[in-house]
Amino acid sequence: MLPLLFFYACLFNFISSASASATHLANADADKTIFLLAGQSNMAGRGGVVDDKWDGYVPPQSYPNPDILRLSADLNWQLATEPLHRDIDYLRACGVGPGMAFANSLLRQDSSIGVVGLVPCAVGGTNISEWARGGPLYSQLIRRAAAALKGGGTIKGLLWYQGESDTVFRDDAELYKRRLERFFGHVRSDLLLPALPIIQVALASGAGPYVERVREAQLGTWLVNLRTVDAKGLGLEPDGLHLTTPSQVTLGKMLAQAFPQGLHSPITSKASTSSSTNFATPFINYLYVFFFIKILLERKVL
Repeated sequence: MLPLLFFYACLFNFISSASASATHLANADADKTIFLLAGQSNMAGRGGVVDDKWDGYVPPQSYPNPDILRLSADLNWQLATEPLHRDIDYLRACGVGPGMAFANSLLRQDSSIGVVGLVPCAVGGTNISEWARGGPLYSQLIRRAAAALKGGGTIKGLLWYQGESDTVFRDDAELYKRRLERFFGHVRSDLLLPALPIIQVALASGAGPYVERVREAQLGTWLVNLRTVDAKGLGLEPDGLHLTTPSQVTLGKMLAQAFPQGLHSPITSKASTSSSTNFATPFINYLYVFFFIKILLERKVL
């Protein structure tokens, strides 16, 4: 009898948890704090990947959290789990990246953030030219950003880790800064947010001899609401190119600490227009008062 009661108790708890999770997902849309994750393999996540196989280990800092969602390749929100980029960077084995550790750390820093929505867009082996406006990677980034806003939520930042592929040829390394600034400018312009907070990562490694040239470009890029986290010195997998799982966790925490808490210039979806309404209302009221006083003065009432 007791084993049967225990079975039903477990079943009840499972159903209750599943129901609560489903309700949470259904009600999360209007309050999501959305972050775009873009770049190449170290943003997509290769932590724990050796010989193109992931070891399956997920550190506690990257555990699933009911307050962290992920936009899938088919543009649906789901509970975020590692590997975040499994259906985006699908031609390669993905492992642990910085995204989950970032989101968990951010929520620990500020519980008022609510639900975090992560939008994976990174693809391994891509150089900065492949992210230029008009290309498939750029178009996918903008399309997924627009899809993330449907139903509500705000985009609060872009996390960018890329450049390893631009260390192979000198011309690419020398042109990197100009191309990077143009990319950031186009993203902000096309998302209609000129002050979108961006956190980029300065390289820890590279595929060629011009790592320091690209790092100089990254560390020397100065834009409004741009912060740079330096990954140099973080541990690498045996391939000497990709961050290990512990290093990805460390990087995620660094990204969370670098997020500009006071810089709130989000994109607001059409489903939630209270932000723009609150901004316009005081200005309109001011105009009413101004013209009302002007009319009274003209009529010599005042």
